[in-house]
Amino acid sequence: MSTTIKRKGKGVRRSAAAKGRASTARKARAKTGSALDSVMAILPFTEEQLHRIFLAVILGGAVALAWFVASLAGVPAMAERQIAGLASDAGFEVRGVQIRGVERMNELKVYERVLGQQDRAMPLVDVDGVREELLELNWVKDARVSRQLPTTLVVDIVERVPHAVLKKPKRLVLIDAEGTELEPISKENAKGRLLVSGPGAQTQVAALGKLLDSAPALKPQVSEAEWVGNRRWNLTFTTDQVLALPQGEATSSTALVSFARLDGVNRLLGGKVATFDMRAPERIYMRIPGRAQEMLDAKGGAN
Repeated sequence: MSTTIKRKGKGVRRSAAAKGRASTARKARAKTGSALDSVMAILPFTEEQLHRIFLAVILGGAVALAWFVASLAGVPAMAERQIAGLASDAGFEVRGVQIRGVERMNELKVYERVLGQQDRAMPLVDVDGVREELLELNWVKDARVSRQLPTTLVVDIVERVPHAVLKKPKRLVLIDAEGTELEPISKENAKGRLLVSGPGAQTQVAALGKLLDSAPALKPQVSEAEWVGNRRWNLTFTTDQVLALPQGEATSSTALVSFARLDGVNRLLGGKVATFDMRAPERIYMRIPGRAQEMLDAKGGAN
C-alpha cells in the first residue's frame, strides 16, 4: 500500500511572489505617475500643446527617415513630393505670413514677394530663395525668413535708414548712408534733409558722412554738399554760406575741423562772408558780396 503526499508549499511561495511583484509594479506606477505629474506642473505647456509638440516631433522624424531612405534609393524628387503630401495632409502648409521690422517701406512689396508661397507645403518652401528676392527691394538691407510650424512663415526685415537726398537730373531721390537709392522724394518732403549733388556724389556719400562726423558741431548746420570735379566738396550751410574744402580725405577733414574752431571763436556763420575758401594749405579766403565794389568806390573817391 502506497501513500501519496501532496506538497502545497511551492504553490504558496509562487502566490506570495506574484503578489510581491504586483505590489512592486503598483508602487512603480504610482511613483512614475507622481514624477510625470510633477514634470507636467513645471512645464509651461498644456497637455494639448504637448500632444501637438510630440506630433510635430514624430512627423519630423518620419519625414527625415523618408527623405533618407528615398535619397539612398536615388529618388529625391519623388521623396520630396511624398514628403510634401504627407506634411500637407498633416496641416503643415503655409497659410499665413508674419512680417516684422517694417517701419518706413511699403509693406505690400514684402507681401508680394512672399505670398507666392501661400498654400505650399512647408518642406517645399525655399526660405533662402525668398530671402534673396527680398534683398532685391531697395529698402531691405537684410532679411531672414523662417518657418513657424505648422502654418506660418515669419519674415524679419532690417530696413535701410534714410540719410540724405540725392539731386539727380529733374528729380530727387532718398538715399541711405551708403548712397543706396531708396525711393523718389518730392521737393517739399526733402526739406530739412541733407542735399547731395554733383557727378559721382552718390559713390562718395559714405566718405561724406565720415567727413562731417569729424566736426560734430558743424554737421547739423550743413544743408547741402556738392561733389566738385570728382575730387572735393563744397559745403553749404543753413545760413546759405559756402565752404570750399580742399581735395583729399585727410586734408579736407583737417580743414573742416579748423573752420569749426574758427567759427567757435569768431562766429563766422551768420556773418557777412558769403564764401570761405580753404583750398590753399593753411589759408582761408573770405568773399563778402559787394566788398570789391566798395573798395573800388573808396579808391575812386580818394583820387
